[in-house]
Amino acid sequence: MKDPYQQLIDDLVAEQRYLDAQLSDVPDDIWQHDTPCRGWMVRDVISHLAEVDESATSVASGASQTMSGGDRSEDGTRSALQDSSRHMTRVQLVDWWRACRDRMEAALRARDGRDRLPWAGPPMSARSFATARLMECWSHGLDALDGAGIDPIHSDRLQHIAHLGYITRQFAYQTRGLEPNAEPLRVQLELPSGAGWTRGDEDAANVISGTAVDFCRVATQRIHYRDTDLTYTSGAAEEFLQVAQAFAGPPGEGRPQQSK
Repeated sequence: MKDPYQQLIDDLVAEQRYLDAQLSDVPDDIWQHDTPCRGWMVRDVISHLAEVDESATSVASGASQTMSGGDRSEDGTRSALQDSSRHMTRVQLVDWWRACRDRMEAALRARDGRDRLPWAGPPMSARSFATARLMECWSHGLDALDGAGIDPIHSDRLQHIAHLGYITRQFAYQTRGLEPNAEPLRVQLELPSGAGWTRGDEDAANVISGTAVDFCRVATQRIHYRDTDLTYTSGAAEEFLQVAQAFAGPPGEGRPQQSK
């Protein structure tokens, strides 16, 4: 049986290759299309993934003890490196992203899944670090595919993102300066394959149910929870959906509700 940590990295690589393949035949002009992420074009999504994968490589390899920061664009929506990479051709941009991915994969595979690594928030295990990179690839990939007019194809790799969304419940409150809700919560989801996925006590009074796609989109703030088909009990379950945030850092902007 393969080591679970190495299997997780396999899934990370598979998610990256999937997004790469989906965008590989997209004409150059489409790479200039806007995405749902404010101020970002399709190409900006890929440059962001490359930039952060590069930073992740430095951390995972031990070359750096902090996530590298940098200057921002005038409107504050992009990094300076994202802006400068707009001068790259599509081929140059993708080649940069692929090289960053390969180096990050090698650095992560050399680690033990239990190793502690610094990042944007508190130090995390290498396993959680790799899961976070998979989550970022999938969630930002949704934006890139939307901008390119491509319907995403989801896989059971979402189970990693669902897990991250669930275990960051306390953090989602804390990053907003709120007192975490400690009431037991159960999340029961259907993966794209039709398999079930659950977390939490089956006797919990607070329950969220639905598809892994919907839950992961909420946890990564790619959709407002009321625009999904998720079902949830009132109180702690709905409260969690209002603050869910699987990614590190300050509170995200989220997406406005579209349905009335």
